[in-house]
Amino acid sequence: MKIIFVPIALIISTAAFAQTQNDTIKPKEKEIEAVTLVARKPTVESKVDRTVFNVSNSSILAGNTTWDVLRMTPLLSIDNNDAIKAEGESVTVYINDRKTVFTGKELKEYLKTIPADNLMKIEVITSPSSRYEATGSVINIVLKKRDDEGLKGSVTFNNRQNTKNSQYTNLNLNYHKKNFTQTLIGSYSDNTNVQRSSSLYTWYQDNETNNIDNYLISRSKSPSLSSTSEFELNSKNTVGVILEYYQSNSTSNSEASRLDYINNVFKSSSEQNQNSTGLNRNLGTNFFYKWYDKEKNKILDVNLGTNYYGQSEDSYFVNNITSSTDSETKDLGILSDNENRNYFIKVDYTQPLGKSGATFEVGGKMSFNNNVVPNNLYGEILPGLSAHDIFHYEDNINSLYANYSRTFFKKLETRVGLRYEYIDYKMRQDVAGASRKDSYGTFLPNLLLKYTFSDKYDLSLTYNKNIWRPWYAEFNPFMTPNTDGIYTRGNMDLEPNPSHRVYMKLGILKKYFLSARYSFTDQDYWTDYLKGEVGNETVPISQESNFKGKVHKYYLYANTNQTFFKNKFTVNVGLGWYYIDNSDFNKQNGLENNFYISYLSASTNLSYNNLFNKNINISAWVEVSNQNNGNSTTNKPNIFHNISATKIFPKTQMEVSLQLMNIFQRPNYDATSYVQGGYVRSTSKWDWYGASISFVKRFGNQKVKENTKTDVEKSGGGK
Repeated sequence: MKIIFVPIALIISTAAFAQTQNDTIKPKEKEIEAVTLVARKPTVESKVDRTVFNVSNSSILAGNTTWDVLRMTPLLSIDNNDAIKAEGESVTVYINDRKTVFTGKELKEYLKTIPADNLMKIEVITSPSSRYEATGSVINIVLKKRDDEGLKGSVTFNNRQNTKNSQYTNLNLNYHKKNFTQTLIGSYSDNTNVQRSSSLYTWYQDNETNNIDNYLISRSKSPSLSSTSEFELNSKNTVGVILEYYQSNSTSNSEASRLDYINNVFKSSSEQNQNSTGLNRNLGTNFFYKWYDKEKNKILDVNLGTNYYGQSEDSYFVNNITSSTDSETKDLGILSDNENRNYFIKVDYTQPLGKSGATFEVGGKMSFNNNVVPNNLYGEILPGLSAHDIFHYEDNINSLYANYSRTFFKKLETRVGLRYEYIDYKMRQDVAGASRKDSYGTFLPNLLLKYTFSDKYDLSLTYNKNIWRPWYAEFNPFMTPNTDGIYTRGNMDLEPNPSHRVYMKLGILKKYFLSARYSFTDQDYWTDYLKGEVGNETVPISQESNFKGKVHKYYLYANTNQTFFKNKFTVNVGLGWYYIDNSDFNKQNGLENNFYISYLSASTNLSYNNLFNKNINISAWVEVSNQNNGNSTTNKPNIFHNISATKIFPKTQMEVSLQLMNIFQRPNYDATSYVQGGYVRSTSKWDWYGASISFVKRFGNQKVKENTKTDVEKSGGGK
C-alpha cells in the first residue's frame, strides 16, 4: 500500500515546485486556448442528486476510451464480470441522456469504441428523477459539442502493453456551417486480454470439493462508426438523426484443469481446452426533434429509434477426464446466434409554472424488445444436455412520468416525482416447450429536498423507489459449458427486485460533503450454484436464482474537492464505509455465511495542468474497493491506480500521452459466494495493468461550448 502512494506524493511535491516556478517565470502571451486544458470547473462537483466528474479538465483522456475513464470515475467501480456499479449497486447507463440498450460485457465492448477525447463529463446520478428509466443509480455520459464554423477534428493512435499488446486508432470529424452540424467518429481497436482464475467449490453434502484453474486468452478486432446530423430549422426547432454501428470479431482460447475430491479422497480429474470464434454487430438509429422556446424556457423533446444487436459464436470444447478407475476424452461444440431488436418512441416536455419559479416535467416512453437466441450442440453430445433449442423473449414496456420542482423561501428546493411502468413479457423454448407469460405494473415515487442555511452550509434529502428487472439472457434455461470448466444456464422463474433508498447529504463551504444512505429490499436474485448430472459426471451449474429475505444496507461517505495554485492543481478525495445486514436474507435462504458485512472504500483523483508553464498535464488516481454482491463477500480489498502525463504542442496541435496502469500491484478479485448447498471461493487476476502511449493530432478550431442543456434541465439536476 505504501509503495502505491509514493508516486502520488511525488506528483504533489512536483506540483508545489511547479507553482514556485510559476511565480518566478512570466508566461508568454500566446493564443493557445484551443489546445490547452483550462480548469474552468472543479474536476469533481457534488450536487444534490449527483456527482459530476468534469473529465474535460483532466489529462486522463488522451489515448483512453470511455470504458477506461469510467474505471477512474469517483463513486464507480467495475467488477470482474465487467458490471458497472455506483456505490456498490447496479446502474443504468445513459449517453447524452439517451439510455443505452447494452449491459454487461456488451456494454463494455460498446463503450470501448467511444474515444475519451469526446467526453465532456460523467454524471453519477445517485438519486435520479422520474424522467430516467432507472433501476437504481444512473450514469449519464455527456459528450462534447463543437459548433464553430468549418471542419475540425482529431486523429488518435494508441499502443498499450499489458500481458499482450493492444492497439487503438480513432478519427473524429466535425463540420458546422450556419444551422447544420455533422459529426463523424470512426475507430478501430485490436485488443488482446489474458486472465487467470481459480475457483474452489465446497459442497456440504458428502464434503465434496471441485478445484478449477483456468487460463484464458481472448482477442477482438473492433471497427466502429457513428454519425450525428443536426439541423436547426429556426431559432426554436431542431431535427436530427444519430446512426451508430460497431462490430467485434473475437477469438479466444482457454485451458481449464479440474480436481474432484469426496471427503478428501480423490474422485476424478479433467483437462478442458476451448477454442471460440465470434462476431458481434450493433446498429442503432435515433431520429429526434426538439422544440425549445428560450424566452419562456419550454422544451419538447421527441425521440424515435431502433437498435439491433446480433451475436454469433462457435465454441469447441475438448475434455480429457480421468477417474480412479477409467479415463476418456469427450468433445462438445456450441453454435449460438442471438438476434435482438429494440424499437422505441420517447416524448418529454418541460415548462415553468407561473411566476414562482416552479418547473413541471411530463413524458412517457413505449419500448418493444424481440430477442431470439438459437443454440445448437454438436460433437459428442453428453446425456443430460439438450442438443438444440431456440429461446424467444419479447416484452413491451410502457411508462409515464411527472416531476414538479419549486423553491420556497429562496432556501428550500423541492422536487416531487412519480413514474409508472407497465411491462408485458413472454418467453418460450421451441423444443423443450418451457414457456412463461407475465405482466405487472409498478409506481416508482421519488422526492428531493434541499435547504440552504447560508452560502456555507446546505442539507439535502432524497428518496427513491427502484426496480431491477432480469436481463433476457438470464431467463434462457438452455445449459452450456463455460470456459472455467462448469456449466451455466438461465432461469425462467426469475422475479424483479424492488428496493427503497433514502439519501442525505450535508455540504460545508461548498468543498466538503458528508452523505449517508439507507436502502432495503425484501428479495433479490443472485448467482446460485447447483449440482447436476451431465453424462456420468456430477458438475457444478451456475444460474441466477430468487432469494427471499430483507437486506438492510447502510452507507457513510465523506468527500472533498480542492483547488490550489490558481486552479491548476485539483484534488478530490473520498472515503466510504459500508454496513450490510444480511441476517434475515441468509436465514430465509439457509446460507451459512456471516450475517453482517462491513468494509471501507476510498478513492482520490489528482491533476495538475500546465506544469512549469510547459503545457504538461499530469494526473493520478487511486481506488481501494471491495466487491460484495448479495450473497458474495470479498476476502481482501482491491487496489487500483493510474498515473498519466500529457505533453501538448500548441503550434502543431499535437499531444503525446504516457499512462502507467496498476504497475505496483496487479488488480485481482477474491470473493466467496454462499448458496444453500455450499460455498464457492473465486479468485482472478485482471489484465488491466502495464503502460500505454498515445499520439493525438488535432486540426481546426477545437473550442468546445457547454453542453446545450437548458436552464430548466440544469436546475433539475440539483446544484
